[in-house]
Amino acid sequence: MRVFAASAALTTLLACAGLAQAAFRASVKVISADVRAHMVGSSWHRGCPVALRDLRLVTVTFHRFDGTDHLGRLVVHRRQSPHMVAAMHKIYDAGFRIRRMRLVDAYGANDDRSMRHNNTSAFNCRVVAGTTSWSMHAYGRAIDINPVQNPYVSGSHVSPAAGAPYADRDQWRRGMIHGGDAVVRAFSSVGWGWAGYWAGSTKDYQHFSTNGH
Repeated sequence: MRVFAASAALTTLLACAGLAQAAFRASVKVISADVRAHMVGSSWHRGCPVALRDLRLVTVTFHRFDGTDHLGRLVVHRRQSPHMVAAMHKIYDAGFRIRRMRLVDAYGANDDRSMRHNNTSAFNCRVVAGTTSWSMHAYGRAIDINPVQNPYVSGSHVSPAAGAPYADRDQWRRGMIHGGDAVVRAFSSVGWGWAGYWAGSTKDYQHFSTNGH
C-alpha cells in the first residue's frame, strides 16, 4: 500500500511538473546592452519617434505550429508592455498557434523579409509603406501576427505573396485570425484595434495597434 501511495504521489508530482513546464511565462525588461547593439542601426536609429529608453523587451511563451511551446521576443513601448503580456497570455490560453516570434532585427529590420519568413514582430522604426508617415510599429504600439496566414490585402495585391492562399477569409486554417475570435478579443481587451476591421477593400489581417491603424 505504501509503495502504491508513493508511486501515486510521484505520478502526481510529475504531472504537476509537466503542467508547470507548459504554463505561460512572460517577462518585461529594459533594453539590454546586447539587444541594443542589435537594434541600433537596424530597427532603431536616430530620428525615430521613440527613445530606446522608452522601449521594453517582452518575452512570452507561445504555441508553435507543431504544437510545442516556445519563448518568443517582442519589443514594445514601455507603457504597452503589460498590455502586450496580457493579450499574449489570452492568446496562449486559447491555444492559438504562431509560426515564429523573433525581433525584426533578425531580418535586418526588413519588413518584407520578416513577413516572408512568417515572423510575428512588433517594434520597427519605419514608415507606412508608400508614405512618409511613421508606422505605429515605429512607436512600439503595433504587432503583426502570422503575416502569411494573415496577409495585407488590397484589391488583387497580397503581401506577403505567400499569403495569397489565405486571402480568402471564409476559410478557417491554423494561424488565421478572424473577426471576433480569441486573438481579436485578446487585443480588444487591452484597447488595441485590428486592421482586419478597416473599412473598404483594404485589410491588414496580421496587424494590431493601439489606434487600429
